[in-house]
Amino acid sequence: MGQLSHDCMDAGGRATHGAVAEPSHLEALRLSIITQIAEILENQTRTQRSATDISQLNHNVHQEIISKLMTAMSAMAADDSNAMIAMIPTITHIINTCTRLDRSLDLLFQQRSEQWTANDRHIKNLLIEFNQTLLELSSVLIEKDLLERQSQVLERIILSHEHISQWKEFVQEILADFYTIFPFSFFYIAFAEEHGLSLYLYYLGDCPDEARTQARGLLSKQMLESIGLPPDAPLDIEEFHINCGAAIKPNFDIKMISVPVPDHSTNLAGLLGVAYAAENSLSAQEASVIRAILAVMVMVVGSSKVLSRTLLELEYYAVHDPLTGLHNRRQFNDILNYEIGRSERHQHEFSLLMLDLDDFKDINDSYGHPAGDTALCSIANVLLEHTRNGDLCARIGGDEFAIILTETGPKGARVVAEKIGKALRELAITSAQGNRFHLTVSIGVSSYPVDGLTIDTLLEGVDAAMYKAKDMGKDMGKDSVFAFDATEERISIRETRDNAESLREALKEGRIIPYYQSIVNCQTGELYAFETLARHKSPTGETTSAAMFIETIDKYGMARDLDLAMINNSFAAKRAAMDANRPEANAKVFINLSVQEIQGRGILGYAEELCQQLELPPESIVFELLERDAIGDMANMRRFLTNLRRKGFAFALDDFGTGYNSFHYLRELRFEYVKIDGAFVRNILSSKVDYALVHNLSRLCQDIDILTVAEFVENQEIWEALKSMGINYAQGYHIGMPLPEMQLPLKK
Repeated sequence: MGQLSHDCMDAGGRATHGAVAEPSHLEALRLSIITQIAEILENQTRTQRSATDISQLNHNVHQEIISKLMTAMSAMAADDSNAMIAMIPTITHIINTCTRLDRSLDLLFQQRSEQWTANDRHIKNLLIEFNQTLLELSSVLIEKDLLERQSQVLERIILSHEHISQWKEFVQEILADFYTIFPFSFFYIAFAEEHGLSLYLYYLGDCPDEARTQARGLLSKQMLESIGLPPDAPLDIEEFHINCGAAIKPNFDIKMISVPVPDHSTNLAGLLGVAYAAENSLSAQEASVIRAILAVMVMVVGSSKVLSRTLLELEYYAVHDPLTGLHNRRQFNDILNYEIGRSERHQHEFSLLMLDLDDFKDINDSYGHPAGDTALCSIANVLLEHTRNGDLCARIGGDEFAIILTETGPKGARVVAEKIGKALRELAITSAQGNRFHLTVSIGVSSYPVDGLTIDTLLEGVDAAMYKAKDMGKDMGKDSVFAFDATEERISIRETRDNAESLREALKEGRIIPYYQSIVNCQTGELYAFETLARHKSPTGETTSAAMFIETIDKYGMARDLDLAMINNSFAAKRAAMDANRPEANAKVFINLSVQEIQGRGILGYAEELCQQLELPPESIVFELLERDAIGDMANMRRFLTNLRRKGFAFALDDFGTGYNSFHYLRELRFEYVKIDGAFVRNILSSKVDYALVHNLSRLCQDIDILTVAEFVENQEIWEALKSMGINYAQGYHIGMPLPEMQLPLKK
């Protein structure tokens, strides 16, 4: 088995393989010039030696002449010949001249030798400098070549949706260029996953099984150590082959260059790098370039991995509910549309279940939203347990769920619905505080093709069936299942739809108008206020009371538009009465609000701005809300009342007494007015219970400074009885019918 090493450079810093070498023309030039200079030096050396030999020969001849002359002079002196004696000075002069000539030649050759030595030294220095210059120039050209190749690689690294989603294939494209810089054998990417180590191993060349086994063992071991995972951590290895024309031989020692995934990559720990055979070596420049490319690649791969995870999560949550993990409404509609087409082609039937939790809001109010979330997740688990893999369960609203039962007819759907209802009824849910509670559900059933052939008709049917089940639950107890019958219900659904569109057009055209019913002082009969009552005026002039259309308004989300219409018209009527200085101008105006307006939609801010524009005193405006709506969300109700009073408006609780715990809310919330439900008022003369309830309520409200308004005052006797009880204000047909204008009631 081979060994791993992180050493990636040789001692000389020179490239020793064929991937990147010095340019050939520079090397040839360097060798040619060095050769020529060496020849000059050699010629100079030979010339110097020849000159030395000539000098020595001349010196030897002179010495020989001098020696012979000296001998001749000695002989002549011995013969004592005057002639010879006379020649002695001449010979002496010749000897002196030869001696001086020798010294001159010696001096000349000494100076020439020194000059040759200096020239030799200068040429050698020049040769060294020239060689160094060429080496540096070669190095620069090598670096330029590397940088150009590096740029070519980096230019290919362009992030796109395709590259991010298919980043493993994108890496292969980059490696083909990367390989031209340095012929490494392996490229590896390692990520620490929840299950262990994911290793992506790329082979740059032909790699036999033995070499693959060796590479997997060496690299996986090194990756586990580097990332900090235990040696026995599970491995998930994915291999790729890139044909670079090379062959990877087994039994190799490999060296590695690794870079870590940057820390800013959230929840992503990993390494990326190259490995190569030990006999190859890297120059410092190559190592620098490779690390630079790896640094970019690790950012690309790391970012792609993170973005890929994010895209997968986005794709998941685009079709799933983030809380329960069930499919969402969008996916439900898409699958429903697909299922209609599939069932039409194969002549199959399928069914829809629509589930609505009964009184789910009470869970959030009583135990908090975390308990509500726990309940929703538990319900999702029950739905999945009681459906098949081919079915689809979806959460399509806050407390609404839907199920598509593939290849299931009405009878089978009814069985499934009843099993789910039973399972949910038996489900005990425990809140974080330890409170145990149960839930019930209303389920509607609709089937294809008997109940509809399109998405709209099927959804209309199952929606109607679900509401029918909820209505049945009011009389029979919660937890009801109702199957839609197209032959009986289709007409009423279509009529409801048509009616809703008619009301929508009426709101746009200003044909939902206020009628005003007088509210008088119960003791004096003086006008105190007007209640604004909505009326639908048809194009032909007939009017319809709100009781005939208010449910449709609420169901199809037009309550806010209705509230705005009532506020605009009643404020304008109030302003007109003030401008005309009529007696009605001093009366307050009671305006009904829908329950949605306590949930922060800004209706109070709009009313405040309109009061400022029309110069109406806010204290002349009283907003009414039904008791069952007002007590549905205590926290929001308190904020709503605080905001209402801060703006100067007053509040009346309508239909008081219809709730099961009405008096509790008198303690929890503070109102300016309580409007006693007409069902109690109209029977006070015939029912001792109703008389006692209204009487005691009047005394209670007097004690806690809440004003009372009695509704449905239909005759003088009832009025007198209310007057004796101390009721503050009264309204009803006996006092005044609703009229399209603010008018004083007739004296009774």
